[in-house]
Amino acid sequence: MNHHPTSRVAGCELCDSAGGELLHHASQFRVVLVDDEHYPGFCRIIWQEHVKEVTDLPELDRMLLMDVLWQVELAVREVMRPDKINLASFGNLVPHLHWHVIPRYADDTHFPQPIWGQAQRALQSSQLYLRRQLLEQLRARMKQRLSIYP
Repeated sequence: MNHHPTSRVAGCELCDSAGGELLHHASQFRVVLVDDEHYPGFCRIIWQEHVKEVTDLPELDRMLLMDVLWQVELAVREVMRPDKINLASFGNLVPHLHWHVIPRYADDTHFPQPIWGQAQRALQSSQLYLRRQLLEQLRARMKQRLSIYP
């Protein structure tokens, strides 16, 4: 297991860009809001260092990452009021450690399938509009919950 605090990989989407609208930037991670028209409130936690797996991190960094994951999930739940939260860390296409925190609703396009699966129904524009109206509140709540991480 290699630990290189300043490691970046050229051509890595998450090394080369923020990966979404920056909500919080800490020394070891960043939290972004993903611009996904079907899933308002979809957030991503991205480890700053280019590592592939959680187990590539030292124990204290793993604990920090999990604590941040719980804080982001709580903020999304508190503001977006989803029926379910999906947490995912794949990295098959972008092998840079990151977690997806996705609010899910029984009426969303893909439910109960994963958001990357086959669509189950047409987009409900009125519901999406109401959910998008919560994004400013989500930004504020995320700032509040993540302020403890420098």
